[in-house]
Amino acid sequence: MKTICLLTTFTIFLICSKTIAQCEIKNRVQADGSMMYYFDPAVFYTTKSKSLKINIVTDKEHYFVALQPTPFPPKKEGKEIKDDLTIELADQKRYKLKHYDTQYRHNDSIMQVLYLMDEKDIEAFSKFEAVIAQINMKGTEFVRSYNFKLHKHAIMQQLNCFLKEEDK
Repeated sequence: MKTICLLTTFTIFLICSKTIAQCEIKNRVQADGSMMYYFDPAVFYTTKSKSLKINIVTDKEHYFVALQPTPFPPKKEGKEIKDDLTIELADQKRYKLKHYDTQYRHNDSIMQVLYLMDEKDIEAFSKFEAVIAQINMKGTEFVRSYNFKLHKHAIMQQLNCFLKEEDK
């Protein structure tokens, strides 16, 4: 009986800790003094030649999809990336996210491109997993298309964590 009780308690602890870890929101102060909230990026796509990490970032007013593509163009060309991002969700609709900012971080070892989610699309992104993303990567090839294989639900989960936090 003690073993069953202990096993049940341990199982509940594992489930709860996994649920809490999925909503581990981090924050960082931007150069302009504003606070940004984010999650660690999830790998959406990876091959020998390219990969793509994605996460949700918010300033508590707007939601952004942050892309970290590899390889990425040098800073001079990368700063020229101004095109919008197109993401297809599992509802089989395509959503266009407006380019917001291109950043080089950690001594220029990471390139991050922020795209603004339209207010009217937030519900769809919170309900459907991502399937495909297309981005014009100036300085490499023209339009890169990523068919997501890994963590397709990460955008949906991260956005839902932020939305749940707002409701509190």
